[in-house]
Amino acid sequence: MYIKPKKSLGQNFLVDQNIQRKIIEACDLSPEDIVLEIGAGRGELTRLIAPRVKKVYALEIDSSIIPALKSNTLEFKNIKIIHKDVLKADLTAYIKERSRRVKVIGNIPYYISTPILERLFKARKILGAIYLTVQREFAERLAAGSGSKDYGSLSCFVQYYAEPKIKFFIKNNSFFPVPKVDSAFIEIKIRQKSLLSERRELMFFRVVRSAFNQRRKILRNSLKQAISQDSLEKFLLASSLDPNIRPEKLTLLNFLDLAKIAKIPK
Repeated sequence: MYIKPKKSLGQNFLVDQNIQRKIIEACDLSPEDIVLEIGAGRGELTRLIAPRVKKVYALEIDSSIIPALKSNTLEFKNIKIIHKDVLKADLTAYIKERSRRVKVIGNIPYYISTPILERLFKARKILGAIYLTVQREFAERLAAGSGSKDYGSLSCFVQYYAEPKIKFFIKNNSFFPVPKVDSAFIEIKIRQKSLLSERRELMFFRVVRSAFNQRRKILRNSLKQAISQDSLEKFLLASSLDPNIRPEKLTLLNFLDLAKIAKIPK
């Protein structure tokens, strides 16, 4: 059954079967795993996942693909198809099993990659790891370390909640239609414990946004509103950092320390 990919939904079907198998192996699936698949499409990956795990929740927004998805996965009794937009779905309501944390697998549209990650992090209490096929440049930003040209507020946002690692790159001709850019398969392991208290967590994101919104400025100038100059100077001295350091040179740990001394609004 031929299904024309919809540009409006950012659909690029992964058609390279070798890459499909490589993805499944990289997810390290086990018979007790519960999987949420985002953008199940026609069910190519779904069919490879199902025999290896306990349960698959196959999420698909496109109503025109649902019949093919159902037909292609009919033989498997452990698949639940959910016709829903991941950005609107209450994931904790759909996934009833709590025997172990859920693994997320998906080939997600490039243009909504960040909103999807934000949505998943909101459900992080039930998640163990996220495995995504995304645009290569986006993956490099997620996994970037301090000092890298790709390092920024998105890197800090993701690395606060999880530990991202690029597993491998995927050439653009592995998809139909062929996108203009290459992709990457990335593993995002959810941190099981919060790095900061809830109030300090809010300050962490405020500090990171303030720093990278003015990344060309030195840190002392970009954080004037969030941290007193006296506190910032003491931090730089205690951390053996250059007084004229720029935001992209700070590690995640440095930003966590800054959040602990930032002024909490009354």
